[in-house]
Amino acid sequence: MDLRHLRYFVAVAEEGSLTIAAEKRLHTAQPSLSRQMKDLEFELGCALMTRSVRGIELTAAGRVFLDHARVILLQVDAAGEAARRAAQPPRTAFALGFLTGHEFEWLAAVMAIVRDALPDAEVTIHSLSSPDLAAGLMRGKIDLALMRPERNTPGLVFTTLRREPLIVLMPADHRLTARDTIRPEDIAAERLVGVPMARSPALRTVIDAYASAIGIDLAPDFEVDNLSMAMSLVVSTGGIALMPLYARNLLPPTVTSRPLDGVAPGIDLAVAYNEASSVSGLRVMAERIAASDAA
Repeated sequence: MDLRHLRYFVAVAEEGSLTIAAEKRLHTAQPSLSRQMKDLEFELGCALMTRSVRGIELTAAGRVFLDHARVILLQVDAAGEAARRAAQPPRTAFALGFLTGHEFEWLAAVMAIVRDALPDAEVTIHSLSSPDLAAGLMRGKIDLALMRPERNTPGLVFTTLRREPLIVLMPADHRLTARDTIRPEDIAAERLVGVPMARSPALRTVIDAYASAIGIDLAPDFEVDNLSMAMSLVVSTGGIALMPLYARNLLPPTVTSRPLDGVAPGIDLAVAYNEASSVSGLRVMAERIAASDAA
């Protein structure tokens, strides 16, 4: 087994199609990619995917292997980046990451803490999804990030800042805006705009657990990669979305929000860094950010 097999398998799993993975991600011939996947399954001694005219689906073994393959590839990239950085003179740059939308509330306070700790650093800001922030931290391309506590992120240290309740987003003219709170059963009867597990695993896990606990179906009718797309689909389809509380800071006039009735599910926001980072003072900065929110 070599790294090419892992990269090919991850691409196929994420695209759900050998053909799409071959053409759009890997730029190789589909028959060649199919042979590579069969070789990988032969070497492992188990089936990783089932194939049909609709595409591919991962087996139980394939889902487990996918998690490990992603971590291995991240670690390989991190090792290469660390080697390249070690060969360069010490840098004075500092990369700060925010889960998209949270910079509106947190940027000023976090920047003040970073400036105090590293007054001469050139700070760059990244606004990304939580999985992308985790990848940036693991690869050494981001030094400190406000994000979700992602799984399968060896070496990352998370300090929880707060738990954000989920709220309901809907068009401003939706019939449910007449209510002060939205009951779970009202959600199940609507078109639901949700997030895919691959791009927003923490949020999707919280929503799925909430649905299971109260016994309703919250499988999304539409899946989106970010909050901006979610609001666009809410307006265009007349549907609703479950999103963390911070989404209220970004709503256009055409979208409004309501709290959930009863005890709403929550999702953690954390500050994270890589314990293997060569940047000094990250732990102290994380603690100061957490203390600033508690105050």
